[in-house]
Amino acid sequence: MTSTLLVTENGPTITPTTDEFAGEGNTLIDLSHSSVNFKDGMALAGDRGVVRSLPLVPGIDAVGLVVESPTLLPGTLVTVNGHGIGERRHGGYTPQMRIDDSMITPVPERFDAWTAAAIGTAGFTAALSVLGLGAVEGDVLVTGPTGGVGSIAVQLLAAKGYRVVAATGRVDEHGDYLRELGAADVIDRAELAEPGRPLQKARFGGVVDTVGSVPLANALAQVSWGGTVTACGMAAGADLPASVLPFILRGVNLVGINSVDAPYELRSDAWALLSDSLDLDALRSLTTTVDLEGAIKVGESLLAGTHKGRTVVEL
Repeated sequence: MTSTLLVTENGPTITPTTDEFAGEGNTLIDLSHSSVNFKDGMALAGDRGVVRSLPLVPGIDAVGLVVESPTLLPGTLVTVNGHGIGERRHGGYTPQMRIDDSMITPVPERFDAWTAAAIGTAGFTAALSVLGLGAVEGDVLVTGPTGGVGSIAVQLLAAKGYRVVAATGRVDEHGDYLRELGAADVIDRAELAEPGRPLQKARFGGVVDTVGSVPLANALAQVSWGGTVTACGMAAGADLPASVLPFILRGVNLVGINSVDAPYELRSDAWALLSDSLDLDALRSLTTTVDLEGAIKVGESLLAGTHKGRTVVEL
């Protein structure tokens, strides 16, 4: 009997799979892998900011083989990232998914199912963030660099030839790890943690921000003329206590990254970047693999801020 990880009013539980957990859509996928993202940790905790209704199958990533579809050949390896799975409808912590083919991305030939899950929404978001930077000059700052998005962003940026600066709260503990991923410099995130002047010394040509709030405001204030900042997360808060000065005096660009509702063409571009530039050995080094029970524990550590890298869930 197959199993599903389900969140109920009483918390997460492993339960026998039923047909309803697959959801609805014109394509049926046999799922083999998912992953654990910060959103999944929130969903597993029953956070109503993510979970729209209970009971719910979490898992904002789903990877597997097509069984039947109006447009995709049976046996095609595909991934679903975002589109409300694991939030507005049942997600990837179950053995089968029905979903419309318009929400499905074929996995590039370079990747197998495990690798596609290791990349997941985190890697997809990192790729969107790198694309969103465009061509910037100078150092690129990455906040939250030990998380899933940040880890892959560091590696992608380094592969594209940027000098990457990683801001972490544990420089001694994570410095070597981040340099192995490609960071040229590692700084203490405390440099960005306290409210600062609306315009500060220009240090960076671009920023990939995953945390929001005061760190994002300080990063904006430290970007040089014409630079770009991409924002994809709010681990430090959903507020932005900034001024307009970086925008009107330095021409700084702030680009929002939405991995949930990104159109198909942009998804394809992001996966193409990952296929061209991602170091698979680096990805393996920052990824662990768990079962459904293990996903619950990883979700807890993500919310506690003690987890680093990526985690694949084998179904």
